Amino acid sequence: MGIGTSIVLVAIGAILAFAVDASVSGVDLQVVGWILMGAGALGLVLSMIFWSSWGGGRSRRAVIDTAPAGHTRTVVDETN
Repeated sequence: MGIGTSIVLVAIGAILAFAVDASVSGVDLQVVGWILMGAGALGLVLSMIFWSSWGGGRSRRAVIDTAPAGHTRTVVDETN
């Protein structure tokens, strides 16, 4: 589940929990709304955790060598 899907679930859940006054036989729409908001919030947290560990936490640095000819330069790449 991505960040966008999680936000949509939270929004739909909030609408069902707070804005809908309809009643359906055998289904409590407010409870369904709270469940959707919980699932969306959990998905959002997990997406943020996995996103930062897989792609968001890395940094890249490009080094342009401007040393004169005949000189050597040691470059240390520091990544998170």
